[in-house]
Amino acid sequence: MRLPPFRQLLKFPIFIMLSKMNAKGKYVYEWPRPMVTVDAVVFAVTAEATKLLLIKRGNEPFKGQWAIPGGFIGMDEELEDAVARELQEETGLTGIALEQMHTVGTCGRDPRGRQITVVYMGIIKEGLNRTKAGDDAAMAQWFDINNLPPNMAFDHNIVARFAIEKLKSHL
Repeated sequence: MRLPPFRQLLKFPIFIMLSKMNAKGKYVYEWPRPMVTVDAVVFAVTAEATKLLLIKRGNEPFKGQWAIPGGFIGMDEELEDAVARELQEETGLTGIALEQMHTVGTCGRDPRGRQITVVYMGIIKEGLNRTKAGDDAAMAQWFDINNLPPNMAFDHNIVARFAIEKLKSHL
């Protein structure tokens, strides 16, 4: 039996019922829960070099440090919508095909609390000059993957290296 696409499943009676229960707060528990974010690792692949898009954080924590574009998901927002929104808000880029790459949940990665991020990866081959910092990003800039800034915010140096290895295995 072939299941319909996930968004079609949301129309099934069980999902409608669960949605109504969540809206009423019936299954809201007292214990702490982790925060969920999305990050967009975007590479520019040209004949000259491969570059990674980073933003300079405009807010604490890690104000002034380079980071991968991303942020918190909304309560009623799908992950892929959230990552596209965050990428657009912080860098001005839209229409980038992003694919879920990895989930990172190392304890202590964010000083604000327990943080789990779903990392997406995308590749562009043109339009590098379309970037424009916005929202809580003070700057948006492309970096050669062999010359990334040291001491990136959060654990983004580890995430970037992981993504670079994943990209190399695909190319």
